[in-house]
Amino acid sequence: MNIGQAAKSSGLSAKMIRYYESIGLLQAATRTDSGYRVYGSNDLHTLAFIKRSRDLGFSLEEVGKLLTLWQDRGRASADVKALAHKHIIDLNQKIEELAGLRDTLQDLVEHCQGNDRPDCPILKDLESGGCCH
Repeated sequence: MNIGQAAKSSGLSAKMIRYYESIGLLQAATRTDSGYRVYGSNDLHTLAFIKRSRDLGFSLEEVGKLLTLWQDRGRASADVKALAHKHIIDLNQKIEELAGLRDTLQDLVEHCQGNDRPDCPILKDLESGGCCH
C-alpha cells in the first residue's frame, strides 16, 4: 500500500507519516524501485498505535517509550502503567491550568459591559499582562 492509502487507512496525513518516519517512531518504509514508500499490515498496526497514543494526549517522546514497551514482549506491565499514570498526573495539571484560564477569562467577560463604549476590562487585562485588574 502506498503512503496515500496508508494515510487514508490510518486516519493520519501522509505528511505525519513521513514525519513519524523521520523521527524514528515508524520504521522507514520499504521502497519500490522508483522510490515510492510501501506500507504493510505491521506498519498500519504501528500507525494505529501511534494515532491512538497521540489521541490520548501522549507526547511524541512518550509515544516512543510506549512503542518500545509494546514491541518488547518481555516488558513488565508495571512500566506501562507507570508511564500512563504519569501522563494522567500531567493531564490533571493541564486541566487545572485550563480551568484557571477559563475562570479568569469568564471573570473578565462578566466585567465587560459589552456596549458601544470603548472601555473594556478584557483589553485592559491583556495590555497589563494580567498583573493588575
